[in-house]
Amino acid sequence: MASRSVIKAVLLAGLVAGTLDIIAAVTLNGIMSGEFKPLRILQGIASGAIGRSAFEGGIGMGLVGLLFHYCFALMFATVYFLLFPYLPFLQRYPLLWGCLYGIVAWAIMNGLVIPLSKLRPAPFNWERAAINIVILMFMIGLPIALMARKYYSKKQQYPEN
Repeated sequence: MASRSVIKAVLLAGLVAGTLDIIAAVTLNGIMSGEFKPLRILQGIASGAIGRSAFEGGIGMGLVGLLFHYCFALMFATVYFLLFPYLPFLQRYPLLWGCLYGIVAWAIMNGLVIPLSKLRPAPFNWERAAINIVILMFMIGLPIALMARKYYSKKQQYPEN
């Protein structure tokens, strides 16, 4: 059974990564569209499960979207923390593997989650994909990798190299 300390570390990593990611998404959307609409972005996240009616749901649907967003961040943090003690390469090169984990997160979201959601498929755009990959590398992958390394180095549960 997992100790409380690892659960706290995973929750914190999910919270940090999710917060960095949503700030990046809102900021980027504002820059690209010229409009600051964080509620619309959160409703868009909710619409993946609820459908188009999420855009009519006001703040309540925004909160549902925020909950979904943090659930995915927590899922990515949990998987990384579970794998970390067993995969020595994650332990040795957290910057590299954190960035690669961001790419994996993008691939899972765009190759599995979004196609299975109620979102209408958008045409693939290489520029948008590259921007989103970089965001997930630096806002999801790296924070999770660095927080996992910090947690496990305090626990000394893996050999230092």
